[in-house]
Amino acid sequence: MLGLYRHLGRQLAEFCLFPQYRRTELASRFETIGLEHFQAAQAAGRGVLILTGHIGAWEISSFAHSVNGYPLKFVIRPLDNPFLNHLVNDYRGLHGNAPIGKHEFVRGLLRAMAANAAVGILLDQNSSPPQGVFVPFFGVPACTAAGMARIALRTGAQVVPGYTVWEAGRRKYVLRFEPALPLVATGDEEADTVVNTAAYTAVLERWIRAYPDQWLWIHRRWKTRPPGEAGLYGS
Repeated sequence: MLGLYRHLGRQLAEFCLFPQYRRTELASRFETIGLEHFQAAQAAGRGVLILTGHIGAWEISSFAHSVNGYPLKFVIRPLDNPFLNHLVNDYRGLHGNAPIGKHEFVRGLLRAMAANAAVGILLDQNSSPPQGVFVPFFGVPACTAAGMARIALRTGAQVVPGYTVWEAGRRKYVLRFEPALPLVATGDEEADTVVNTAAYTAVLERWIRAYPDQWLWIHRRWKTRPPGEAGLYGS
C-alpha cells in the first residue's frame, strides 16, 4: 500500500502544476504509445469511448492528451464542494477537455458519439443495479457500470482501451492506447451488454496485475453484492 500512497501523492502534485504545463514541458515527462489506435477509431466516425480506470495517472492522462491536440470529454460525479468542483474542472479543461456529469450520462454520451467526439470512462468503480451488471473481477463478481457497453451497442462507437502509468525506470508517464475492442452484438442486448462489460473489465484487471501499486485499492470495488450474498466489507 505504500506504493499506492506514494503514487497518489505524485499525481496530486502534478495536478497542481497543470496551469504551468504546455506541450514543451510535458514532452520530457510524458510519452504516448499507440496513438494510431485512437486515431483509427476516431476516423471510423462514430465516436470513441476510451476505456480506462483509476490506474496510474488518470488525471494526467486526459490532460496530456488534450495538450497534444486531442481534447476529450469525461464522465464524472461532481465533487460535493461546488467551489472545489469548479476549480478542479477548470484545471481539467485548460486545453479543451469538458465533463459529462453522471446526471446527463446517456444524453451526454449520445450527443458526443453523434459528434464523433472522444469520451473517457473510468470503469473500475462499484455500481449498483440496474445501471450495473455483475461480471468477474479478480475472480469475484463485481457490479460494473454497463453504460459503456450499452452506448457502444446503440451507436457503433469504438471502444479503445487507454491508460497512463508512471514508469520509474524511464522517469516519465506513458500513455498507452490499445486497439479498439471487438463489439459482441448478437441482437440480445442484455446478454451482449454483460459479455462486453466483462471483456472491458478483463482489460482493466490485466493492467492492474501489471501495475498493482498504481491502482486505487482503497475504493470498495466489491461493495455491491449479488442478491442473497453477504457483504465483503462488514458493517
